[in-house]
Amino acid sequence: MTATIPPSTGTADATSTDTRHHKLAIIGSGPAGLTAAIYAARANLEPMVFAGNTPLGQLMITSDVENYPGFPGGIQGPELMQLFRDQAERFGSKLLDKDVTRVDFSQRPHRLWVGDDEYQADAVIVATGASALWLGLESEEQFRGRGVSACATCDGFFFRDREIAVVGGGDTALEEALFLTRFASKVTMLVRREAFRGSKIMQDRAFAHPKVVVRWNTEVTDVRGEMTVNELGLRDTVTGEASTLPVQGLFIAIGYKPNTDLFAGQLDLDERGYCMVDGGTRTKVEGVFVAGDVHDHLYRQAVTAAGDGCRAAIDAERWLESVGEIEASTATNW
Repeated sequence: MTATIPPSTGTADATSTDTRHHKLAIIGSGPAGLTAAIYAARANLEPMVFAGNTPLGQLMITSDVENYPGFPGGIQGPELMQLFRDQAERFGSKLLDKDVTRVDFSQRPHRLWVGDDEYQADAVIVATGASALWLGLESEEQFRGRGVSACATCDGFFFRDREIAVVGGGDTALEEALFLTRFASKVTMLVRREAFRGSKIMQDRAFAHPKVVVRWNTEVTDVRGEMTVNELGLRDTVTGEASTLPVQGLFIAIGYKPNTDLFAGQLDLDERGYCMVDGGTRTKVEGVFVAGDVHDHLYRQAVTAAGDGCRAAIDAERWLESVGEIEASTATNW
């Protein structure tokens, strides 16, 4: 699902010399980045948010959001993120809808580039998130938010008493499939190989569950339907035989990729590429903090990302005060 974002009155002028140095820069504009911006702006830090060429995070391709507190009737993902943005700008955050293309955290102030334009910041919050890995089918993209999802905990509720399929053979797929049995009448796991890659205990749970059916050596070739998904085109990876599977939902569970290529060699990354932190939001680099799915590979929820953004903003404000970049009286009440 897409949404048109109106021009931002708070967007910075990339050529203006007085916008090049900031107390705080925030890279990313999903729930983590914009929550950090709201808190930082209320602390008079006047944050500069590099929102990206496709701003406002993964909720921009999510339709109904029913698990974010404060919206008992639910809310559309793009509408929720526009509210985040409006609130951040209301308190004085400056947003630039362009991607940061290079960073240098080796000295302070930290340096960031958008193309050839250089910016400096005393502190930085990294909130670039993680991207779900997709199959790469045109029809899959067509039905995202209309029966195709990459988040069982986000969307499973909408598939009560329906037959659905889960693609993947690792622990993520097994966890998603077992979670979805709470809602669906039947969960068919589609595995490209003839064995799972997930842990033995998760495999045993899937095999033992009466709602779970496993189809080995199977890949999805097409997603079909009218307004929503009602059928998958399949192919046997050994024989090449084509078949169909009637389902009302498809969950892609082949993993996530953290958006951290920009920070290789600058921040500590784990073996999967996620930013490493000290148990909170601090990285190994003084004055650089992390929030949201860029380090959280366990929960991956909008509300947990927003909570991270709050913590990162408070940590950044306290750090700036501790190194004398701002006075204690600068901050407002959180």
